[in-house]
Amino acid sequence: MEALIDDSLALARQGKVVGETTSVDLEAIVARCWETTATTEATLEINELSSIHADAERLPEVFENLFGNAVDHDGEDVTITIGEVDAGFYIEDDGSGISDDNRDEVFEVGYSISEEGTGFGLNIVKQIVEAHGWEIHVTEGAEGGARFEIIGVNSAM
Repeated sequence: MEALIDDSLALARQGKVVGETTSVDLEAIVARCWETTATTEATLEINELSSIHADAERLPEVFENLFGNAVDHDGEDVTITIGEVDAGFYIEDDGSGISDDNRDEVFEVGYSISEEGTGFGLNIVKQIVEAHGWEIHVTEGAEGGARFEIIGVNSAM
């Protein structure tokens, strides 16, 4: 019930346009989100990350939702890796992944393969990403898990 309320509140805030974008230290945001998300025994690996232009208040929701999804769907011992791609960054886990058949559906409101899931998390991620003018794509990770690539990001350099 708590997750449903949190997701509903986050979804309700989606009406708020992304605020002012400033230079944000992506690595610092990732580290802060990791500390505030229930990741239990999960492992975070950060490959060098640059600063980017983003709304520092909304961007953490992207990481919190993706971290939570990885732990919820792949267990407490999942490893999540974050790094840079050309004009963006990725968040990848070593879990079970997302089948090709479901990759377009995962961002739809209400889509969840978990009985406890609300189906709002990835839709919220997509809305925040698109509000920044970026794109998000899901593919297979290096270890077979899910990989979310966010591209079209302006670096702060």
